[in-house]
Amino acid sequence: MLVALLDLGAEEVQLDRTRFDNVLETFVLAELLKHTTTAEGDYRLLHYRDADQVEVDVVLENAAGQLVGVEVKAAATVKPSDLRGLKKLASLAGSQFKLGVLLYDGAETLPLGDGIWAVPMSTLWGA
Repeated sequence: MLVALLDLGAEEVQLDRTRFDNVLETFVLAELLKHTTTAEGDYRLLHYRDADQVEVDVVLENAAGQLVGVEVKAAATVKPSDLRGLKKLASLAGSQFKLGVLLYDGAETLPLGDGIWAVPMSTLWGA
């Protein structure tokens, strides 16, 4: 519905991915928020951005203070620069950082090192 309200068609997405990426991040946040309502335990959804504009789209925190970073990318491939925010969060959080997930438009779950994984977006629906 948001795509329709923004009048964001396929042609415009091809010309400027920025608006589509923002819609996709909002969609993923909404899906994760739904999951927190049925999950066992208490979770908070946060966002990380530092003074250098390094960011992580969603940070999940459980009651014990453990963190999972989630980065959302509309691309079907993963670039080293896509991991910048997750690596920074992991470095700052230390032992509280449990996992980094880069949701992408690919088909394979791939280890990217240091507790960070590339995971297909479709896993949000149990696929």
